[in-house]
Amino acid sequence: MFSLHHTPFPTVFPSPFLTWASARPTKSPISIRAQISEAQDLLGPVLRGLNETKKKKKPLSSRLDKYVRVLRREHCFLLFEELGRGDQWTQCIEVFRWMQKQRWYIADTGVYSKLISVMGRKGQIRMAMWLFSEMQNIGCQADTSVYNALITAHVHSKDKAKGLEKSLRCFEKMNGVEGCAPNIVTYNILLRAFAQAGDASRVNALFKNLEESIISPDIFTFNVVMDAYGKNGMIKEMESVLSRMRSGQLKPDIVTFNLLIDAYGTKQELEKMEQVFKSLLLSNERPTLPTFHSMIINYGKACQREKAEGVFEEMTCMGYTPNYTTYESMIMMYGICACVSRARDVLDDIALRNEVKVSTLNAMLDVYCMNGLPIEADQLFERASAIGIQPDASTYKLLYKAYTKANMKELSDKLLKHMDRDSVIPDKRFFLEALGAFVTAESGSKVVNGPTDTQRSLMVADL
Repeated sequence: MFSLHHTPFPTVFPSPFLTWASARPTKSPISIRAQISEAQDLLGPVLRGLNETKKKKKPLSSRLDKYVRVLRREHCFLLFEELGRGDQWTQCIEVFRWMQKQRWYIADTGVYSKLISVMGRKGQIRMAMWLFSEMQNIGCQADTSVYNALITAHVHSKDKAKGLEKSLRCFEKMNGVEGCAPNIVTYNILLRAFAQAGDASRVNALFKNLEESIISPDIFTFNVVMDAYGKNGMIKEMESVLSRMRSGQLKPDIVTFNLLIDAYGTKQELEKMEQVFKSLLLSNERPTLPTFHSMIINYGKACQREKAEGVFEEMTCMGYTPNYTTYESMIMMYGICACVSRARDVLDDIALRNEVKVSTLNAMLDVYCMNGLPIEADQLFERASAIGIQPDASTYKLLYKAYTKANMKELSDKLLKHMDRDSVIPDKRFFLEALGAFVTAESGSKVVNGPTDTQRSLMVADL
């Protein structure tokens, strides 16, 4: 039986991780923790009161006035955070207006920075810009934290390309404003945004700019840059950043290990992936479920089913409890390996425990489709409601694309009727992807109508 602990790992990837110094932040003073705890204790009753006031359609100020003797700046900051999490950004503004009327209120950049950040995360770019203008109009001098909040707002814009360009203009402006020089937080926000956009060239340029400055990268910086390179298949560049990280005596965290495992696995450099995992097991960090999920999928792409199964067994032996993503990884792995019946066994097993989510259904449908079994996919789709699963837009998209590619007009028409019944409105991309699948099927596929009955029975039986 394959075991991750006892497999002789190759020496292709060095194991420098064990000697790196820790870069963990120091703990906060006890007095600060006590103040935060007191503020959080008060927050519960206030939030419940605000929710009741909202249901009665009364102004929030009427409820806040009841706590006027105890509510202070730190409580309002926590309210901004909690209300922002719950998509109640308009209530944040109401709390802010109430806050401005209090005798203890002093306008400062910290309050505006917090609000701009909350508005930005909720995609309320105009409100964030309005707050920035108000802050300047009342004489508050912007500092680095305010510009960081403004950059955060821009990178959350619905128009990602335009938002990223505006965030870069803010970054460039910071260098010319006194007291607003970029710090490591600024670089980390921008690096992460461009990494998520898949713009490795901008990530590279920003990282070089950072190296030429007096600012020292932290563990988050290195992780973001390495992940950007890894996701773009730039393994040499990723390893170069890793070497720079080592020279700075920074200790890798679990994010570092996971991104390296994912990058090497995606490039099918499985020996290096295994070596990194071995280093992880010998470090002070512990694997997380995504560690195992990545290895399962990447072994599947290499058609190394036994090793993927070994990862799952090792994971459970180490005391980890599989979640729905674990099972979806196993389903996809079996599908890639053309072991359709084993994938269906996994689905049936979790269905007995009522743990099937729509993403799990989609994974199994994808397995049927990638193995040329559209009829079986249609049968499972029809039975989805019986096991309490409501298909989503992704379900319809993958099925319509598969049916079109297989030239199954009857199934495509039936699916469109289902979409009409469930009020699912396809977008332009939906039909463009289907058209692309149709063109591919017409030009390059010899088996347009799917496998024969004999082929289907063989695939489903995994013979």
